[in-house]
Amino acid sequence: MATTYPKCSPTEMLGLLVLLNDHKGSEDVALLADDLDLEIDEIFPSLEYAQHLQLLKVTEGRATFTELGKKLVDASIRERKTIVREQLKKTPLFRTILRALEASPSGTLDDEEFGHIISFTTAKADGGEQNIVNWGRYADLFRYDADAHTICPARRSVAARTGGGKGAPPAGGTGAAAPVERPTGRTGPSESPGGPGTVSAVA
Repeated sequence: MATTYPKCSPTEMLGLLVLLNDHKGSEDVALLADDLDLEIDEIFPSLEYAQHLQLLKVTEGRATFTELGKKLVDASIRERKTIVREQLKKTPLFRTILRALEASPSGTLDDEEFGHIISFTTAKADGGEQNIVNWGRYADLFRYDADAHTICPARRSVAARTGGGKGAPPAGGTGAAAPVERPTGRTGPSESPGGPGTVSAVA
């Protein structure tokens, strides 16, 4: 499994996959960028994340669904989250975070402990930790408790999943955005981060 974590939101990756589905599951990357009114390098993070989760392949500039990627776009929102969750759990970074949560006597990780795990990565852009929390929250792997400044298992965040929780990621970030059925092009300042930049983790 790949060990890089491009900085994009779940919404952006899912939006790209929905667009690819509109193109019958295979299309030139440049044409996908044109459809989104984006520069080609602006869709690379979403392409890379989808590749890392084994949802598509890019060969000679052409993106094509894997069987799992096609299954995801045909699935319900709940089923999409399940697929993404299982794929994230295979990656070194998310696997390490989950193991640390399980091993923690309190069942949580404070900012320092979470930062220590992230310190084994090389953040190439601001918001790397926020991006990681956004994906963890989207996939119901873990959440961030803003009051306690801790990472908590998702199973303890029933209120958050039903709209009652207001936990936010470290460094003033926002929670994971809900998936949309169609990408809207460039993201504004208030949307989940999705610009260029990656977070690389050690295995």
